[in-house]
Amino acid sequence: MEKVGKKLAVLVGCNYENTRYRLHGCHNDVLAMRDVLVNRFGFDSQHIELLMDKSGCPVMPTGANIKKALNKMVDEAEQGDVLYFHFSGHGTLTGKKNQEEAIVALDFNYITNVDIRKIVNRVPEGATFTILSDSCHSGGLIDKEREQIGPSRHNNNYISVPNKSESASKSHYYKSKFIPHETILEHLASLTNINTSDIGTHMLQLFGNEASLLFSLPNQVELDLLKPLKQDEGILLSGCQANEECQDVGGVENENQAYGAFSHAILIVLEKNCGPLINKELVLKSRDVLKNVEHVETQHPCLYCSDENAQALFLSQG
Repeated sequence: MEKVGKKLAVLVGCNYENTRYRLHGCHNDVLAMRDVLVNRFGFDSQHIELLMDKSGCPVMPTGANIKKALNKMVDEAEQGDVLYFHFSGHGTLTGKKNQEEAIVALDFNYITNVDIRKIVNRVPEGATFTILSDSCHSGGLIDKEREQIGPSRHNNNYISVPNKSESASKSHYYKSKFIPHETILEHLASLTNINTSDIGTHMLQLFGNEASLLFSLPNQVELDLLKPLKQDEGILLSGCQANEECQDVGGVENENQAYGAFSHAILIVLEKNCGPLINKELVLKSRDVLKNVEHVETQHPCLYCSDENAQALFLSQG
């Protein structure tokens, strides 16, 4: 086994406070993961950057700030380093045919699969970059990454139930971590006062150079140039498939008990398995956790990475 170098992390929890898209568990997700990174995986707390839309947090999870933190982490990386990005918040689909996955920052700027691919392409050879995205439509968030567990390589033999954006049971409140593309388009148009259904126009007007490459690159040829430049070290653990939604659970009565279903499942698996886990095993075990949870059993976590990294230890725990 190669010697492990520095361990660096960017953790983003976005509850979209004071908006109608409010979630409850995203802060709890990343705070809990921070503790696990330090206590189990040996991360130095000084090497973990935390972005939350919470009073007292010095850095808000805007699109520009998230990309700045990710690029800074990659800039500092060297061979043997372990990089980790955890996002808990809303996701959506965008692009000409609504087939491009994106996470939604606090300011409603998109970080798309194209942006993530560009960042992954910059990771030094011999370093690993693991992304855990607890957001809707997160399957495929690293553009053109190889599917290891997902709709075409793993059977989803779970009971199908109606998918609703919000629901409640006797003990929990559930909310989908999804904002429809059309809703965001309407919101952005109210800010730009530009009469167009092209969301890229609004993004570029509001965010300029901080808008997604998906909107600033002029044609598909240039987007195709962002294919993997080598056998890359990008590893994506997504909370659901590209056509599915992740759930935010609880928080109406006590926000301290709210959580993202996928983040919570990962934490449960890690707590029950003290020894090292390979990436593929971790995702399969998280599926087993979720298939027994009411309102969440249609959420299927996925794994996208190289064949070698599917068998590699999660966060290189030895």
